[in-house]
Amino acid sequence: MFDKNSPIEHVTQECPRSVRFLMEKGIRCIACGEPIWGTLESAMKEKGFSDSKIDQIVQELNKYCTNQG
Repeated sequence: MFDKNSPIEHVTQECPRSVRFLMEKGIRCIACGEPIWGTLESAMKEKGFSDSKIDQIVQELNKYCTNQG
């Protein structure tokens, strides 16, 4: 399970599908070679997401990664 303090690098290593999910949410262009340092929260704050939206996206991300297959 990931939380808002999870490093993006860890998230993408543990759940490679997360790259697509995050890109669809407008969070970083990971596939384009942009550095993936920082936490989920810091990346979402850069995009102007509210705390409640960050919590919602992290929940969706966990469901997305859990339902692989």
